[in-house]
Amino acid sequence: MDLVEHIKTRLQEVFPDAKVTLVQDPNPAGQPSFAVDNAYAVAIAMFLRDDPELRLDYCSNVTGVDRLDGVVNIKEKIRKVVDGKEQEVEEVREEKTSGYLEAVYHLYSVAHKRGPVIIRTRTADRAEGAVLPSLTPVFRSAELQEREIFDLYGVRFEGHPDLRRILMWDEFTDYPMRKDYQQPDDYEYEPTPHGDVLQKATVHYQTEERPCTK
Repeated sequence: MDLVEHIKTRLQEVFPDAKVTLVQDPNPAGQPSFAVDNAYAVAIAMFLRDDPELRLDYCSNVTGVDRLDGVVNIKEKIRKVVDGKEQEVEEVREEKTSGYLEAVYHLYSVAHKRGPVIIRTRTADRAEGAVLPSLTPVFRSAELQEREIFDLYGVRFEGHPDLRRILMWDEFTDYPMRKDYQQPDDYEYEPTPHGDVLQKATVHYQTEERPCTK
Protein backbone atom coordinates (compact mmCIF):
# COMPACT_ATOMS: atom_id res chain seq x y z
CA MET A 1 0.00 0.00 0.00
CA ASP A 2 1.44 3.40 -0.97
CA LEU A 3 1.62 6.35 1.40
CA VAL A 4 -1.47 8.13 0.06
CA GLU A 5 -3.69 5.06 0.35
CA HIS A 6 -2.25 4.31 3.78
CA ILE A 7 -3.08 7.82 5.00
CA LYS A 8 -6.60 7.64 3.57
CA THR A 9 -7.21 4.32 5.34
CA ARG A 10 -5.84 5.63 8.65
CA LEU A 11 -7.96 8.80 8.49
CA GLN A 12 -11.09 6.76 7.82
CA GLU A 13 -10.26 4.57 10.82
CA VAL A 14 -9.52 7.40 13.24
CA PHE A 15 -12.12 9.90 11.96
CA PRO A 16 -15.05 7.80 10.68
CA ASP A 17 -17.47 10.75 10.76
CA ALA A 18 -15.18 13.17 8.91
CA LYS A 19 -15.49 13.75 5.19
CA VAL A 20 -12.08 13.16 3.61
CA THR A 21 -11.91 13.16 -0.19
CA LEU A 22 -8.91 12.14 -2.26
CA VAL A 23 -8.48 14.77 -5.00
CA GLN A 24 -6.50 13.86 -8.11
CA ASP A 25 -4.39 16.65 -9.58
CA PRO A 26 -5.17 17.16 -13.31
CA ASN A 27 -1.82 18.88 -13.84
CA PRO A 28 1.26 17.02 -15.16
CA ALA A 29 2.67 16.58 -11.64
CA GLY A 30 -0.34 14.43 -10.76
CA GLN A 31 0.13 15.00 -7.02
CA PRO A 32 -3.02 13.86 -5.16
CA SER A 33 -4.31 15.73 -2.14
CA PHE A 34 -6.82 15.28 0.65
CA ALA A 35 -9.79 17.64 0.91
CA VAL A 36 -10.68 17.46 4.60
CA ASP A 37 -13.79 18.35 6.55
CA ASN A 38 -13.36 21.82 8.08
CA ALA A 39 -14.85 20.67 11.38
CA TYR A 40 -12.10 18.03 11.71
CA ALA A 41 -9.24 19.88 10.01
CA VAL A 42 -7.32 20.78 13.17
CA ALA A 43 -7.73 17.30 14.66
CA ILE A 44 -6.66 15.68 11.38
CA ALA A 45 -3.61 17.94 11.16
CA MET A 46 -2.62 17.05 14.72
CA PHE A 47 -3.02 13.35 13.95
CA LEU A 48 -0.86 13.60 10.82
CA ARG A 49 1.80 15.44 12.85
CA ASP A 50 1.82 13.17 15.91
CA ASP A 51 1.09 9.69 14.57
CA PRO A 52 4.35 7.68 14.92
CA GLU A 53 3.95 6.04 11.52
CA LEU A 54 3.39 9.31 9.68
CA ARG A 55 5.14 12.10 11.65
CA LEU A 56 4.19 14.80 9.12
CA ASP A 57 5.72 17.41 11.37
CA TYR A 58 6.81 20.11 8.91
CA CYS A 59 4.48 22.38 6.92
CA SER A 60 6.64 23.77 4.15
CA ASN A 61 4.14 26.11 2.53
CA VAL A 62 0.49 27.14 2.45
CA THR A 63 -1.13 28.48 -0.70
CA GLY A 64 -4.50 29.98 -1.58
CA VAL A 65 -6.74 28.92 -4.47
CA ASP A 66 -9.68 30.85 -5.93
CA ARG A 67 -12.47 29.00 -7.75
CA LEU A 68 -15.01 31.25 -9.46
CA ASP A 69 -18.66 30.49 -10.02
CA GLY A 70 -18.92 28.36 -13.13
CA VAL A 71 -20.88 25.89 -15.19
CA VAL A 72 -20.19 22.17 -15.65
CA ASN A 73 -21.61 19.90 -18.33
CA ILE A 74 -23.24 16.75 -16.97
CA LYS A 75 -23.93 13.83 -19.28
CA GLU A 76 -26.95 11.69 -18.51
CA LYS A 77 -28.89 8.98 -20.31
CA ILE A 78 -32.64 9.39 -20.68
CA ARG A 79 -35.38 7.62 -22.60
CA LYS A 80 -37.27 9.64 -25.18
CA VAL A 81 -39.16 9.14 -28.40
CA VAL A 82 -37.07 9.61 -31.53
CA ASP A 83 -38.64 9.11 -34.98
CA GLY A 84 -41.63 7.45 -33.39
CA LYS A 85 -39.57 4.99 -31.32
CA GLU A 86 -38.64 5.13 -27.67
CA GLN A 87 -34.93 4.77 -27.15
CA GLU A 88 -32.18 5.65 -24.74
CA VAL A 89 -30.20 8.76 -25.69
CA GLU A 90 -27.44 10.72 -24.04
CA GLU A 91 -28.02 14.38 -23.30
CA VAL A 92 -25.85 17.05 -21.78
CA ARG A 93 -27.23 19.52 -19.28
CA GLU A 94 -25.52 22.48 -17.69
CA GLU A 95 -25.28 22.83 -13.93
CA LYS A 96 -24.10 25.95 -12.14
CA THR A 97 -21.35 25.56 -9.56
CA SER A 98 -20.74 27.95 -6.67
CA GLY A 99 -17.31 29.47 -6.24
CA TYR A 100 -15.12 28.92 -3.20
CA LEU A 101 -11.63 29.53 -1.81
CA GLU A 102 -9.12 26.97 -0.59
CA ALA A 103 -6.09 26.80 1.65
CA VAL A 104 -3.61 24.12 0.56
CA TYR A 105 -0.99 22.80 3.00
CA HIS A 106 2.14 20.86 1.95
CA LEU A 107 3.33 18.59 4.75
CA TYR A 108 6.60 16.69 5.08
CA SER A 109 8.04 14.22 7.56
CA VAL A 110 11.50 15.26 8.69
CA ALA A 111 11.82 12.09 10.77
CA HIS A 112 10.89 9.72 7.93
CA LYS A 113 12.28 11.92 5.12
CA ARG A 114 9.21 11.81 2.88
CA GLY A 115 6.49 14.02 1.45
CA PRO A 116 4.79 16.10 0.46
CA VAL A 117 1.39 15.07 1.69
CA ILE A 118 -1.10 17.72 0.67
CA ILE A 119 -4.26 18.61 2.57
CA ARG A 120 -6.76 21.28 1.60
CA THR A 121 -9.67 23.02 3.27
CA ARG A 122 -12.49 24.74 1.38
CA THR A 123 -14.71 27.71 2.23
CA ALA A 124 -18.49 27.66 1.89
CA ASP A 125 -18.37 30.51 -0.67
CA ARG A 126 -16.35 33.56 -1.71
CA ALA A 127 -18.29 36.05 0.46
CA GLU A 128 -19.49 35.80 4.06
CA GLY A 129 -18.70 32.09 4.13
CA ALA A 130 -15.00 32.62 3.35
CA VAL A 131 -13.94 31.20 6.73
CA LEU A 132 -11.54 28.33 7.47
CA PRO A 133 -9.97 26.86 10.60
CA SER A 134 -6.40 27.97 11.19
CA LEU A 135 -3.75 25.25 11.29
CA THR A 136 -1.19 27.60 12.84
CA PRO A 137 -1.77 26.08 16.32
CA VAL A 138 -0.62 22.77 14.79
CA PHE A 139 2.06 24.01 12.39
CA ARG A 140 3.64 27.30 13.50
CA SER A 141 5.17 27.74 10.05
CA ALA A 142 1.64 28.35 8.70
CA GLU A 143 1.23 31.62 10.63
CA LEU A 144 2.59 34.14 8.13
CA GLN A 145 1.36 32.17 5.12
CA GLU A 146 -2.22 32.09 6.41
CA ARG A 147 -1.93 35.83 6.96
CA GLU A 148 -0.89 36.19 3.33
CA ILE A 149 -3.94 34.19 2.18
CA PHE A 150 -6.13 36.35 4.42
CA ASP A 151 -4.60 39.48 2.92
CA LEU A 152 -4.65 38.51 -0.75
CA TYR A 153 -7.67 36.16 -0.96
CA GLY A 154 -9.89 37.29 1.90
CA VAL A 155 -10.03 33.99 3.80
CA ARG A 156 -10.66 34.52 7.53
CA PHE A 157 -8.80 31.91 9.60
CA GLU A 158 -10.56 31.11 12.86
CA GLY A 159 -8.12 30.42 15.68
CA HIS A 160 -5.21 32.28 14.07
CA PRO A 161 -3.14 34.03 16.78
CA ASP A 162 -2.44 37.24 14.83
CA LEU A 163 -4.71 37.58 11.79
CA ARG A 164 -3.95 40.91 10.12
CA ARG A 165 -2.80 42.13 6.73
CA ILE A 166 0.81 41.41 5.87
CA LEU A 167 1.34 42.95 2.39
CA MET A 168 -1.48 45.44 1.78
CA TRP A 169 -2.24 48.44 3.98
CA ASP A 170 -5.09 48.30 6.50
CA GLU A 171 -7.39 50.59 4.51
CA PHE A 172 -7.16 48.44 1.37
CA THR A 173 -10.54 46.80 0.74
CA ASP A 174 -9.95 44.28 -2.05
CA TYR A 175 -8.10 40.99 -2.55
CA PRO A 176 -5.45 41.17 -5.32
CA MET A 177 -5.05 37.41 -5.86
CA ARG A 178 -8.71 36.74 -6.56
CA LYS A 179 -9.42 35.94 -10.18
CA ASP A 180 -12.04 38.69 -10.52
CA TYR A 181 -9.83 41.40 -9.02
CA GLN A 182 -9.85 44.63 -11.03
CA GLN A 183 -6.68 46.71 -10.96
CA PRO A 184 -7.19 50.41 -10.17
CA ASP A 185 -6.20 53.00 -12.73
CA ASP A 186 -4.78 55.69 -10.44
CA TYR A 187 -1.17 54.63 -10.05
CA GLU A 188 1.74 57.00 -10.54
CA TYR A 189 3.49 55.32 -13.46
CA GLU A 190 6.80 56.18 -15.01
CA PRO A 191 6.66 56.68 -18.79
CA THR A 192 7.58 53.16 -19.83
CA PRO A 193 6.75 51.15 -22.97
CA HIS A 194 3.66 49.71 -21.28
CA GLY A 195 1.24 51.75 -23.34
CA ASP A 196 -1.95 50.20 -21.95
CA VAL A 197 -0.97 51.13 -18.39
CA LEU A 198 -0.09 54.67 -19.41
CA GLN A 199 -3.41 54.97 -21.21
CA LYS A 200 -5.30 53.95 -18.05
CA ALA A 201 -3.46 56.56 -16.01
CA THR A 202 -4.06 59.22 -18.67
CA VAL A 203 -7.80 58.57 -18.69
CA HIS A 204 -7.90 58.62 -14.89
CA TYR A 205 -6.16 61.98 -14.59
CA GLN A 206 -8.39 63.49 -17.26
CA THR A 207 -11.43 62.84 -15.08
CA GLU A 208 -10.01 63.52 -11.61
CA GLU A 209 -7.84 66.22 -10.14
CA ARG A 210 -4.28 64.93 -9.92
CA PRO A 211 -3.30 64.44 -6.25
CA CYS A 212 -0.49 66.48 -4.82
CA THR A 213 2.77 64.54 -4.62
CA LYS A 214 4.72 67.06 -2.57
